[in-house]
Amino acid sequence: MTLIRRSALLLSCALLAACSGAPVEERNPLATWVPSSNHNARMPVVIVLHHTDQHSVQQSLDTLRSANSGGKVSAHYLIGADGARYQLVADDRRAWHAGPGRWGTITDLNSASIGIELDNDGDTPFSEAQIQSLIVLLQDLSTRLRIPPSQVIGHADLAPSRKQDPSRFFPWQQLAQAGFGVWPRDTDGMPPAGFDAWQALATFGYPLDDRDAAARAFHRRFRGSDDLPAVLDTEDARILHSLQQQATTR
Repeated sequence: MTLIRRSALLLSCALLAACSGAPVEERNPLATWVPSSNHNARMPVVIVLHHTDQHSVQQSLDTLRSANSGGKVSAHYLIGADGARYQLVADDRRAWHAGPGRWGTITDLNSASIGIELDNDGDTPFSEAQIQSLIVLLQDLSTRLRIPPSQVIGHADLAPSRKQDPSRFFPWQQLAQAGFGVWPRDTDGMPPAGFDAWQALATFGYPLDDRDAAARAFHRRFRGSDDLPAVLDTEDARILHSLQQQATTR
């Protein structure tokens, strides 16, 4: 075989290998393919934070790449207590991390979100290295994927009757000071007479199918407590009024 023919054969093999590894555009054989350029990739609009409720990065990596007692689960990212970041699912793919739930008008969170797992057992504070690493990742995701920085929520926010993560130890205020999520401002003062705290809670995003669970999830995030009564008191109304004020100015 001449050098030219051998080179051509190698080039052909390389091209075939490249084609075989490229994503195949799905086309329905029941219709004639008449492509339009008026489209773009499906993009996430929310970032959902979780804690793993396990005891090591390796245990969580094994779970997120196989299955747990409830079936197969995954997340886009996992951050270890030491700040090391791992990506398990591409940003443009639908990871299985949120499950049933709702945030505002979004009912399929897996299709609309990026899921980030934090290596934490749920009973201990999150390390500073882990939070700083998370902030770096959030800066990247919000910039590159154009996700509004305010749209960072917890798993319990979208599924308050099922989930409690991230736990009461998660530093939401610190995250808001870094520009992600939202935190109440003292300068907004008390709400006006007739303020409907439950309506404000729903407007913020919480599902109210189970109001007790929604109140508990809200207390866990904004008051750092799992023990408050499952009602909305005057302090909750003050917080919700501030969140509402901030929403109108974004």
